[in-house]
Amino acid sequence: MSNKTLGEMISSLRKEKGMTQNDLAKKMNVTDKAVSKWERDLSCPDVNSIPKLAEILDTTVEELLNAQSKKEDNKVDEIINLALNGVGLAMGIYIIVASILKQIDINSAVTLLGIGMSSLAIYLLRNKDKK
Repeated sequence: MSNKTLGEMISSLRKEKGMTQNDLAKKMNVTDKAVSKWERDLSCPDVNSIPKLAEILDTTVEELLNAQSKKEDNKVDEIINLALNGVGLAMGIYIIVASILKQIDINSAVTLLGIGMSSLAIYLLRNKDKK
């Protein structure tokens, strides 16, 4: 279960128990729509209901909370990757436009190109094991 998000974990544990979303919803005193949102990682169960959820799904509170923190880590990774790609793209576009307008000298262009390529290289290194 270690690489799953909270929603994926809830879904797989629920299915292992042979429960429908509606069954879990009744046991948790929530709607089946709430369970659906949990499983799609669109929302999370209330913090106070986590122990009850863990009991129903035969897991520990720690397992559920660890899954949640991994989802938050994934969001941080997505933001970092977006920023690294954005910097690389922005530097490339700036160099092209500034060159066309004759508003950049060669030393500045090389420096900015180096920054852009470094960001893209860091992005590729961070993601080489994820494919």
